[in-house]
Amino acid sequence: MSELDNRISLPAAKRRVSGTSARRTASLRVQRMRENLLAYGFLAPSLLLFAVFLFYPMFKSVYLSLHSTDPTGQIAAYVGLDNFKAVFQSGLFMQGMKVTLLFVLFTVPTGMLAALILAALTHNRFKGMRVFQFVFSLPVVLSVGSSAVIWKFLFHPTLGMLNYLLGKVGIDPIPWLTSPDWALISISIMTIWMNLGFNYIILSSGLAGIPDEIYESAKMDGAGPLLTFRKISMPLLSPTLFFVTVVSIIGAFQSFGQINILTRGGPMDSTNVFVYSIYQEAFVNFRFGTGSAQALILFVVIMLLTLIQFKWVERKVHYQ
Repeated sequence: MSELDNRISLPAAKRRVSGTSARRTASLRVQRMRENLLAYGFLAPSLLLFAVFLFYPMFKSVYLSLHSTDPTGQIAAYVGLDNFKAVFQSGLFMQGMKVTLLFVLFTVPTGMLAALILAALTHNRFKGMRVFQFVFSLPVVLSVGSSAVIWKFLFHPTLGMLNYLLGKVGIDPIPWLTSPDWALISISIMTIWMNLGFNYIILSSGLAGIPDEIYESAKMDGAGPLLTFRKISMPLLSPTLFFVTVVSIIGAFQSFGQINILTRGGPMDSTNVFVYSIYQEAFVNFRFGTGSAQALILFVVIMLLTLIQFKWVERKVHYQ
């Protein structure tokens, strides 16, 4: 009788187990669905902003780059890739890229080196060091427009503070913004100062994240400050340096505000970087098709440079 009961109870037990597992599976599905809905609910405002201010303009740029427009900005005709051909044939691409690459070369290495030196100098916890940390971080709170206006007064040929100080030491005034030889350098100086706050904060945070035990061990082994910085700080700081490099290069390629306020691309197109060329083509000459084509070319250039950095430069990054 017991064997018969067992034979009868086993299928019933299996049904109960399978029913319980089915209910658990259904409950897990409902829970996952609720979590997904909650996640998308939190993401909805960001996705909406991205859709309005990023995805739509990008698709609109692709659409405009394949069409010609009339002086009012309305679509006139489909031209295919003629706008891209016009950009390369007119020399806009080469001229804009030449000035942009010089601007990147002037600003990115110098800005990172200056921020790294200041971060290393203020890394020690001496009394009053927080005052210097606050001062070096100040440029990050100023907008591009405010910074450009301040430096426009500093660069003034007769009333500017820079030429006044140079005159005190017997150096002739420099035509900061009016000479083709000095205009791009002047813009670069202002940009280095403007980006110094952000670079300094990021690099200081990277140095603060290195454990003190490593420095203490190096000090016990007889390593000096310079050797410690070169052999310990720099390798452990390499992920932060890589991040700052990528962000700085992208920011340099997208620089516009200071150039628009200080030089407007002049004199003699010496500061006419690629972004300002896009602005002139689209919003001054009202050739939105060619301007959109230039914007897409710049997007591809920045994307390729970023991919190259992640492909080859990141290999030298030392992750803990």
